[in-house]
Amino acid sequence: MQAVCRKATENDIETLVDLIAGYAEKGIMLPRSRDMLKRQIHTFVVAEVSGEVVGCGSLTQLGADLVEIRSLGISEGYKGLGIGSKLVDQLLHEAKEQNIPKVMALTYEVNFFEKNGFTIVNKEIFPEKVWTDCIHCPKQHACDEIAVLRMLN
Repeated sequence: MQAVCRKATENDIETLVDLIAGYAEKGIMLPRSRDMLKRQIHTFVVAEVSGEVVGCGSLTQLGADLVEIRSLGISEGYKGLGIGSKLVDQLLHEAKEQNIPKVMALTYEVNFFEKNGFTIVNKEIFPEKVWTDCIHCPKQHACDEIAVLRMLN
């Protein structure tokens, strides 16, 4: 089963809405509205298997030298096949193309990110993230996600 990663297009929005909603319902990803996805579709990449979108992720700029991997998810039945790592590789490639040296994520899947070259860091080192997004999050005062960082050279 070969997964192919590509930039997301407007034709992918409905699939992204469903995929992200499944994670959001479990409280492990922030929900993304259809309108938000339409505005931010240029930040998303998708993974396809046999023409079907089975995964997604996005790269959001938080500062001049920092981006965040967000909305990284894989459809049920396709987890554990390396598709998430392919998506991360694609997002890291995008960050390199934009000359952004620091890539962070907030995650519950620390082992996955460590396997992909990230290290655990204190989330307070990212004031850009805290002031951009965390102030709107329902878990703001009891955040249980782990911050990870990868430096690109």
